[in-house]
Amino acid sequence: MFEHLRGPWKRIIAPIARGLVRIGISANGVTIIGAVGTVVVAIATGLTGWLLPGAVVLAVLVAFDSLDGSVAALTGGGTQFGAFLDSTLDRIADWAVLAGVIIYLRRHEVLWASDPTHHGPDVWAQIGMAAALFAIMTSFVTSYARARAEAEGFEAKNGIATRSDRLVIILVGMALTGAGLPLAVLSCFLVVLALLGIVTVWQRISLVNRAMSKNPQPADPSHE
Repeated sequence: MFEHLRGPWKRIIAPIARGLVRIGISANGVTIIGAVGTVVVAIATGLTGWLLPGAVVLAVLVAFDSLDGSVAALTGGGTQFGAFLDSTLDRIADWAVLAGVIIYLRRHEVLWASDPTHHGPDVWAQIGMAAALFAIMTSFVTSYARARAEAEGFEAKNGIATRSDRLVIILVGMALTGAGLPLAVLSCFLVVLALLGIVTVWQRISLVNRAMSKNPQPADPSHE
């Protein structure tokens, strides 16, 4: 949904990329710094419960995720290893954001249970944790489906929710709850995320199935 903004955004961050090149930071360095920063901030957000500040900082880190590509373009173009590193660390960052949310929800559930005025389980926290766990799975399967399709000579870039879409959904839910709205808001956003993940995985499987049916190839046992 937000992929069409990539071009204009790259033009906006071009001066920052040029500045990074001038001070000697490589594209791989930008990738590593961004991933480490995302992991640290996401886990810290879950532990502290500061959802709104955490969501803002994570949004900045996510927004500048494309800086490594811009830096690579200014230093002779990207490398195969650079693309591999970026994709691999993106998976770690995606896990960290949802792990931070799960930590927050678990802390909320524990505090809820310790309050004598509350009776019964914190249902919304439980729903949110279940949805977040499911969303981690669909996020990884979405990426794996594309990678496996490309290994077989096909493309699977389609889907209703790309990585940028998924991150926007998570961060908006975090920000709204951090701004004072009920926990149910964050949990509902996570449920939407999980459902969109299912749809995206199905869309990619369907696309590859149609493509392979039109042009069947023998399976490579080494990929099993």
